[in-house]
Parts: sequence; C-alpha cells; structure tokens
Amino acid sequence: MRELLRTNDVVLISAVEALLDGAGIGHIVLDQHMSVLEGSIGLLPRRLLVEDDALVRARRLLAEAGLAAQLVTD
Repeated sequence: MRELLRTNDVVLISAVEALLDGAGIGHIVLDQHMSVLEGSIGLLPRRLLVEDDALVRARRLLAEAGLAAQLVTD
C-alpha cells in the first residue's frame, strides 16, 4: 500500500473514497479513529493509502478531479 494523501479534512477523505470506489481502486483510511484519543482537535491527519499497482491510476484520477494539490509527493 502507498500513501495517496494525508489530511484532516473528513469531507475530502469522503470525496476521494467515493472517487476511488467508483473507479474500483482498493484503498484504506488510516488514523480515522485517532480523534478519540486526541480530543477531536484535528492534530493527527488521516492517511489514505491505495494498492501499490493502482497508485498511478489513483493519482491520475484525483488530478482529473482537480485534487492534484492534495496528493502526497514522493
């Protein structure tokens, strides 16, 4: 799995998950339950990872959706 993006924006995470689901790209969101430990102050960003072989396709999909600025750079 490779990191595609890292953010505190739960709406962005939801939108990206919908795009990835629609394209059939496997993914997982890490650290989404850490807000319970941090007191919901948004200190720890959530990380969205995709399967290694789908990274290029996922990056292209997000770039086409206008979200290229949100992508983690290698």
